[in-house]
Amino acid sequence: MKSSLDPRFQSIHVSAFQNESREYDLQAPLTNAVIRKFLNDGRLRVVDNNEADLVIEGTILDYSLKGLTFDTDDEVTQFQTLIIARVEVIDVKTGETLWSEEKLVSDTSFSTVASGSSSDRLRGNAQTFLPVVRSFQSEEENQAAAEALEVLASNIFFRTIEPW
Repeated sequence: MKSSLDPRFQSIHVSAFQNESREYDLQAPLTNAVIRKFLNDGRLRVVDNNEADLVIEGTILDYSLKGLTFDTDDEVTQFQTLIIARVEVIDVKTGETLWSEEKLVSDTSFSTVASGSSSDRLRGNAQTFLPVVRSFQSEEENQAAAEALEVLASNIFFRTIEPW
């Protein structure tokens, strides 16, 4: 595989994500998912901070749920899960920012038990790789949060590898 990333970049360090959202325990699963993306791809070696050509730094800014569909009793039957993060990739040698995004958004949706339909439809490898993020109110929300973090990790990975 070939990347449009400058060939002088051979290694990357993923700093632990910070979490400024009201939900706890989202930062470790996101950090681990981003690291896993680079390890699986292999174009950039994941190394300690003092050995890296590039460093990823980020903060989870918000986690929210929005009702998408409602039943006749005005109960939510489908939610949209949104995770917003601030991310920056820095060239360690020059201190320049390779790319940054103040509001990188990842979203997914899930159906509630009340809807009578299944939410067991995770895309990609979220179900394979990501453990339950934390104990949300329902298993459906746990899965949706894991999927949204996986999508966010993929966005960060691809934006870094293919910075066009």
